[in-house]
Amino acid sequence: MARSHRDISSLMECKPETATLVRNGEETVVPVERLEVGDIVVVRPGERIPADGVVKEGASAVNQASITGESVPVDKMPGDDVFAGTMNGQGALFVEVTQPSASTLFAKIIRMVQEAQSEKPASQRFIERFERIYARIILAATALLIVIPPLLLGWSWSQTFYKAMVFLVVASPCALVASIMPAVLSAISNGARHGLLLKGGAYLEHLAEAKVVAFDKTGTLTEGRPVVTDLIAYGGKTEEEVLRIAASLESLSEHPLAEAVLRHAEERSIRAERPSDWTSLTGLGVQAQFEGELWRIGKPAMLDGTIGRGPAEHDIERLEGEGKTVVALYSDRGIAGVIAMRDRLRPEAKAAIARLRELGVRVAMLTGDQSRTAYAIAAEAGIDFVYAELLPQDKAERIKELQQSYGCVVMAGDGVNDAPALATATVGVAMGATGSDAALETADLVLMNDDIGHIATAVELGRRTRAVVRQNLTFAIAVIAMLIFSNFALDIALPFGVVGHEGSTILVILNGLRLLR
Repeated sequence: MARSHRDISSLMECKPETATLVRNGEETVVPVERLEVGDIVVVRPGERIPADGVVKEGASAVNQASITGESVPVDKMPGDDVFAGTMNGQGALFVEVTQPSASTLFAKIIRMVQEAQSEKPASQRFIERFERIYARIILAATALLIVIPPLLLGWSWSQTFYKAMVFLVVASPCALVASIMPAVLSAISNGARHGLLLKGGAYLEHLAEAKVVAFDKTGTLTEGRPVVTDLIAYGGKTEEEVLRIAASLESLSEHPLAEAVLRHAEERSIRAERPSDWTSLTGLGVQAQFEGELWRIGKPAMLDGTIGRGPAEHDIERLEGEGKTVVALYSDRGIAGVIAMRDRLRPEAKAAIARLRELGVRVAMLTGDQSRTAYAIAAEAGIDFVYAELLPQDKAERIKELQQSYGCVVMAGDGVNDAPALATATVGVAMGATGSDAALETADLVLMNDDIGHIATAVELGRRTRAVVRQNLTFAIAVIAMLIFSNFALDIALPFGVVGHEGSTILVILNGLRLLR
């Protein structure tokens, strides 16, 4: 039932094996272990960055989801930091290595997962100690009951031996042991029917004690891809015209924001046309000739120093203040429109969080995204605590802080970057359909249908299991105490002791099986 060591081979697959080292104008492919601080490596489009470093030349959009969980690739320019294991976009980068392979952020993630997994839960250690101690006490007590009464009380050896055997039977811990496992197995089976895959019975106990549930944002609370939320037209243009021009310019781009614009145009039955003289303005946007005019679409920063933000300035500031990513469409004649995008909450997110709060559980959000975006999503979802701009080790540290303040903390995530936090949390929850292999292997509970509303179901199931186990333990201890008293005070026969002992065992098993419903 308990997996003390979990396979992290899927996490290791993201680790780059080789790098293209540039030295004296020559390129050499070397193992990443041979890279030294100060080396220059070239990272071509579509390659993984081999080491932590700083961009010296080039510009590109880098997908950092495996490290920071950001849903949108981050534009990298000279002087920006990059991390090993992240995926380079369409531009080539020359990167100066700042950390050897053993000290990269990615290597630290792997070590943190391994260290956190090596720790046994306190309940498991207690049960192991209790079983050994209880069995020894009962055996020692039986031996004393056989020897002491004939020597000190004058009982006959046959009478003493008989009472000792009755004691051994009625004090046997069968009912105590059966108080827990049938209930736990029933609860695990019940959870499986509802899409909750528990990797061990101990996690039910922890779920019952949950005080805080912490969510990753991208891909867990949100759908993991940006969607258009606002479209504002200027200069006499209609929204349809702005969207048609924007979609046409973005039709040759593979950037996630471009895909969001194209999806929105398709949803509104607006057809994108092919522009001419299309050029990517790395780190800013794109430009192209369309219907006899030179158009540009990209970051509002492109407007500064050219035509100015003009009438759109207030709207851009407002939309960015709401945590949205804004792109501007303009030509030499002025700004034609702005389009705002944001990762969208899962449809069930608000109800799931409200249900957790009804259970008295506080809700936190841990994300690598910028603060504005994080707080906007948190306000929409009704989240208590927000921690933004976090690297994987920061997420694990925030989990430790929450544990110190509140106790049992459940962490839900889906990415490689969530693995350390999932391993550190009292209970780690992974998304079964969209979660990374590393998250699935690290987690203690897997949501097979990705419905985060089932986290509250898991907490309720844990509390029901705890209640049934307490009922069973109380009943089992009471029956054992009553039978032991009856053995010495009423001289009950061995068959009655067996009936009482086995009857209590059957009753606690049947009570545990109620959790199948």
